Amino acid sequence: MLTAAIASHDPISAAQLQASLEQTGLIGSIRQWIIPGQRIDASEGIPDVILLDLGLDPELCFVFGAHARRLRPAVKLIACSAANPPGQQLLLDAMRSGVQDFIAKPAAPEVLRDLFARFHQEGPATEQKAADKLIVLMGAKGGLGTTTVAVNLGVQLCTHARKRTVLLDLARPLGNAHLLLDLNPRFGIRDAVENINRLDSHFLEGLLTTHKSKLQILGGALRTEDWQHITASLLDRLANVAQTNNEVVLADVGAQLGSDWSPIFKASRMILLVTETNVPALWAVERRLTALRDLGIDSEKIRVVVNRWHKADQETLKSLEKNINRPIFAVLPNDFKKASLSVNSGTPLMDNHNNNLNDHFRQLASRLAGMDVIPVAKRNGIGNFLFPTKR
Repeated sequence: MLTAAIASHDPISAAQLQASLEQTGLIGSIRQWIIPGQRIDASEGIPDVILLDLGLDPELCFVFGAHARRLRPAVKLIACSAANPPGQQLLLDAMRSGVQDFIAKPAAPEVLRDLFARFHQEGPATEQKAADKLIVLMGAKGGLGTTTVAVNLGVQLCTHARKRTVLLDLARPLGNAHLLLDLNPRFGIRDAVENINRLDSHFLEGLLTTHKSKLQILGGALRTEDWQHITASLLDRLANVAQTNNEVVLADVGAQLGSDWSPIFKASRMILLVTETNVPALWAVERRLTALRDLGIDSEKIRVVVNRWHKADQETLKSLEKNINRPIFAVLPNDFKKASLSVNSGTPLMDNHNNNLNDHFRQLASRLAGMDVIPVAKRNGIGNFLFPTKR
């Protein structure tokens, strides 16, 4: 992913630029330089892109940018100005200092994303977005325990895989992931999108609620009318910011599926499609796979996870694999008593010992984290089942 820096004399303006950079989903790290005053430390390396935040004295920014280009000729300089359009003299001064592009403030993430895409076409100095952190969890239909899977998988990624993980509760109409963790979030999805113009990793951190397992959660909608102001494009920008400081981002979208959600699906590393072995759920799986394909989603990123599996379902699953022409990625055995106790008490399965279901969640987390997978010990006739080697 790209590295970037902001050279500015105005902390407020710099914060807005940083938020827009993070929302592109293309930036791996961002530095800030306050000018005048701070000098470039060449030992730290010059980033791929530098945004020059032009203030009352643009010449200071141009001198700073020209020095950066002497240290690294391949650096891309972008001048950001409140003057729209900029005057001819300002453009000439910018060109002399090596500025390649001029954008108006406030800088929209879409404008920056288009610029970075063009940079990528022009040469190898930049990279495309690495969609390696976002994992979407989707139910083939409602009522399949998708949120239970999301919460317990997130806990295992934190405690077993030791991955910094955040869970975005995007389920409609109301989010209830926090109930499964006995949490009472002060902020949620609506707070994030209403502040999208200044949403960066630091701002998002203040909206998250942390469970004792270290899993962080952004609470879902508390009122159905909240979704009148929440669009999938805003959620895509939110997911981009969440990937900045986390190793894994889980997005529980419930049973949502539609063309407007395709940006999130396309940006994800993987889609875990949760189902059961009853006829309506299996029917829905096939329809979901077809719908995702029609949206242009790469079928290779879709993984089918069977929840509440019984030993007697094995023949049914073999038939499903044949119908959808793909292997089942994982199964999570049915343990109604422990699962129900976990949900009703707001206690994740990690706190329940001698739990076969918990062992399977741990195994699934290991696969997603790229760790060696330890087979689940057989208990009551249920053991490891259908974990293909392909990730």
